[in-house]
Amino acid sequence: MQPTPSADSGHPADPSRSAESHARSIRNERAAALPAKLSRSWLLVNADRPETFEDGQASEADSVIFDLEAPVPEDGKGAARDNVVRALEAGMSAWVRVNGITTDHWADDLDAVKALPGLRGIMLPNTEHPEQVTYTSMRAGAGLPVLALLETARGIENATRIAEAPGTFRLALGTNDFRKDTGVADDPVALAYARSRLVVATRVGGLPGAIDGPSAAGAPPERVIEDCSWTMKMGMAGKLVLDTEQIDILNTELSPSEDDRRWARDMLDKAEDGASMTDGSYLPRLARAKKIAQLSDSYGLWNA
Repeated sequence: MQPTPSADSGHPADPSRSAESHARSIRNERAAALPAKLSRSWLLVNADRPETFEDGQASEADSVIFDLEAPVPEDGKGAARDNVVRALEAGMSAWVRVNGITTDHWADDLDAVKALPGLRGIMLPNTEHPEQVTYTSMRAGAGLPVLALLETARGIENATRIAEAPGTFRLALGTNDFRKDTGVADDPVALAYARSRLVVATRVGGLPGAIDGPSAAGAPPERVIEDCSWTMKMGMAGKLVLDTEQIDILNTELSPSEDDRRWARDMLDKAEDGASMTDGSYLPRLARAKKIAQLSDSYGLWNA
């Protein structure tokens, strides 16, 4: 049974984008076509290092984020902003993490990148109140999705209100800054409450799956796999990533497994052949099989 690919969401087509600009785009075609609501790997690219932009664009990351905030020194904000503007005007496509709404750079960042042809959406760091998302969305342009990054205790406690705010597209957890704010350990048990709050808020707000914080850059593959396991156990559906070497691991571990795909295919084949079950679990299992098939198809795995 061949599932129908999901409609795009969060990646609106821009008819004003010229053929020349499109020809110069080097964004991975599979990733560029994937709806942002299904993105598993979210690669943060330092906007202060334009020489790394092409590697990020050509990577297998589902979504790329040009980062104007954390890695950029105060005296480099203007130059980094110019780097991003040139890239988005020249055919690259990405989300942009702007500086926080309480900084002097927030308005300048948004004014510089809004309406650029390659802009996919905005990541708002240090989101603590729902109106911060709404103001950002309004300033960036009507309909532009905002990824709310929750990095403080206040943000976590307001997660449900933020999820319900106009303009909020998905929630993401900034684990490192959250740990600094609260003093919790870098341990899955210590971070379970914060992750759960995002997952519950996401469900209440009717948003696509919550996005987990990144594994440490340079972490060995076994650690990244373990981190992804906790991401999935907690009910999250994506993960920030700082290291391009980790992208393939994230995309594999955060996708339906081979065993899941085999089970779903068998379930759907039986349903197509007219098999039916009378027990109460049949319809929920059939729905799960369809979801696995649709996700697998979106990720290019169903016919692999």
